[in-house]
Amino acid sequence: MKLFNCHHCGNTLYFENYSCLKCKNDLGFDPKNLTLVTLKRTTYLSEFQEINGQGRFFRYCANAKQGACNWLIQLPNTNSLCIACELNSTIPDLYIPANVKSWQNIEIAKHRLIYSLLRLKLPVINKVQNPVQGLSFEFKAELYPNQTVTTGHFLGVITLNIKEANEVERIRHQLDLGEKYRTLLGHLRHEIGHYYWDLLIKDSDKLNSFRILFGNENVHYTQSLKTYYKSTPPSNWKENFISIYATAHPWEDWAETFAHYLHMMDTLETAYAFGLAVGAEEVNNNNFKAGLRDDPYEIATFDKIVDTWLPITFALNSLNRSMGYQDFYPFHISTSVIEKLSFIHNMCKELKIKA
Repeated sequence: MKLFNCHHCGNTLYFENYSCLKCKNDLGFDPKNLTLVTLKRTTYLSEFQEINGQGRFFRYCANAKQGACNWLIQLPNTNSLCIACELNSTIPDLYIPANVKSWQNIEIAKHRLIYSLLRLKLPVINKVQNPVQGLSFEFKAELYPNQTVTTGHFLGVITLNIKEANEVERIRHQLDLGEKYRTLLGHLRHEIGHYYWDLLIKDSDKLNSFRILFGNENVHYTQSLKTYYKSTPPSNWKENFISIYATAHPWEDWAETFAHYLHMMDTLETAYAFGLAVGAEEVNNNNFKAGLRDDPYEIATFDKIVDTWLPITFALNSLNRSMGYQDFYPFHISTSVIEKLSFIHNMCKELKIKA
């Protein structure tokens, strides 16, 4: 994530801010330029003008009224929803107060996801634009005692059980399933990986390369998942997979690895924005020195990203341990996993060049 500053007073801002705490001006995110815009009100209550820059006119996404979105729509565009909220096909019943908070938390994660996709210049297409290849989100609550809402992806539709926005529920699932890392944003990054497999790999010239790295996806999916949940993962799974769940099926390996790639790129961009540098003398016979001199989204080779990533995660783990917490980054990246991540990186770079 970039580092944002108020265009009026220079105050440092969070991506989710609606107003500057210092100068009190309104703020909104411009998805076209991927920046927070400082606004001034006009004589029309729903319209705002950019304070600096081009003096463009905007209005907020309609979901701003629910505290679920701070993204802007540039006039004269007549859409009521921003490009991130246009992707929603189902949201929970907002007459239930608990649902409002859950939905707000989900939207924070989803908007960060969409930011990353736009930053990578990956196609973000809604179902209205393209009913077949488009993307949509269904955020659902379990309305009846026997009803089950399963988080997952199918034909461009990503479904999320809003219970995942409840911290207690999410930690319970994390412990039950033995997952070291489980977040709302992580869920969405995983499921979007399935979507992009269908969109960018399934019928492309990259399918054979995918199979060499991840395996043959024609292995029966449902049976593979049943086997995964009934059996113990191989003791050497870390040699070839980023997570235990990635061992279940090539599709899950891809989705887990794709999510991890988004984790890395967004975290490295944040570190770069803050000028974070890590220096240590000798750690496991490696010279752990990392100064982020380049925007990770502009780095051509994935090896350079890995060389920067490892010392930063080591430092963050050390900071967490100093506070008595578990490791911030509970993953091991093997040579095999690096090859898979590099495949995704190269694919994204090719798409960016074509964009």
